[in-house]
Amino acid sequence: MLHANDIGHRFYFVERAVRLAAQAASAEPNLPRELRDCVEKLDAHADQAREVLQSADEARIRKLVRDMELLAGRAKRICEYIDSLSGQMKGAVSQMHSQIQELKRDLRI
Repeated sequence: MLHANDIGHRFYFVERAVRLAAQAASAEPNLPRELRDCVEKLDAHADQAREVLQSADEARIRKLVRDMELLAGRAKRICEYIDSLSGQMKGAVSQMHSQIQELKRDLRI
């Protein structure tokens, strides 16, 4: 597992990507409810993350990252099947998914 500072630094990029996806979702007309739910849940997880990271509880950190990965994967699949979504929305979700994947890889989950 990465050092706590490295995890915090790495998570900064995840958090930023989640915030950008949430902003894109807010601006997206006719966003499917399932996609909005995924992004909102990811945003809530990002809010929880600081507390989880500070706990230094490896099991909680791993669970958080796995939960975020599942939600980001679902959001990405939804984006792939809905042609009417903006490029900004699709790009934000793709970036968010990539950042979470990199965090997972760095944590060796």
